Amino acid sequence: MVRRFINQLGEREAVDEVFLVAEKQLRANRNGNLYLQMRLSDKSGSLTAMLWNATDQIYSRFDNGDYLRVQGTVQLYNGAMQMIVNKFEQEPTSEIDEADFITLAAAQVDRLASRVGEMLRSMQNLSLRNLAECFLMDDSFMSRFTKAPAGVKNHHAYHGGLLEHVASLMELVTLVAPRYPELDPDLLLMGAFLHDLGKIDELTYERDLGYSDEGQLIGHLVIGVELLNGKIREAENLAGEPFPRPLALHLKHLIVSHHGEYAFGSPKLPMSLEAVALHHLDNLDAKIHSLGQIIRDDANTDSNWTPYQAALGRKLYKGALVENETGDAETEE
Repeated sequence: MVRRFINQLGEREAVDEVFLVAEKQLRANRNGNLYLQMRLSDKSGSLTAMLWNATDQIYSRFDNGDYLRVQGTVQLYNGAMQMIVNKFEQEPTSEIDEADFITLAAAQVDRLASRVGEMLRSMQNLSLRNLAECFLMDDSFMSRFTKAPAGVKNHHAYHGGLLEHVASLMELVTLVAPRYPELDPDLLLMGAFLHDLGKIDELTYERDLGYSDEGQLIGHLVIGVELLNGKIREAENLAGEPFPRPLALHLKHLIVSHHGEYAFGSPKLPMSLEAVALHHLDNLDAKIHSLGQIIRDDANTDSNWTPYQAALGRKLYKGALVENETGDAETEE
């Protein structure tokens, strides 16, 4: 039987498929009755699922990160698909096709990692190139970097998402930096590489995505600076001379200021041209990806607009539906 992925499901469709489960919660409704809420995902996306009349025993039957065979019905609720679960059972990992749950294929990850290395090795600044080499030669680091997500719910929230986001941001730098001669292109490129590296330890991602204790307690900005400090020491040993202190300070500033505002978690506002550029380019890449995902996942295929997005304070325009020569509806971008 051909698998139907989450992005192929339609309203009122009966489902009997295997999903990766996360974010399980036992909750009470207004009447005090318990229900189980969880997040189901595959390589195409995720949706919220509910099982009514749940119990502690049902809740304890599985853990986040398990694969469940779920039977239920899909429905549209507040503009998003959700599933009402009738029954579920754990699926043996021996029966799982991992490819059904991997957003980026191994070949895509390899291409992205190769491109990141190519861009870093193209830098003219010898100190930055030596520093980059210390990251690229570290097999343990590269294994985590190429597997980690960039987030748990927002942009690039899947295995390999951090690598994809960093590669995309570095490509933006190579396009934008030549337009502004006052920018240091090597510094900005290295900042793009470094800015979110702390997420390799901030997040957990063996199967389901979540936050580590370190992530909860200190976050990826602090982790990123600590990671940079360690690699600077390695670069000094490699080069046989001290790493330039002003350059190290600037790199740390790029990491701690890239969120752009105190309200968004930056302990410092961007205070250099490169820091300002990094913040806006990072925000651009993250926003285009996350808003594009909202549009792609929208179940209202007969509307030019998504439902109102409370987190954004607006609806999103998907493009006008027009009739092609065959009479079929298509989207005009």
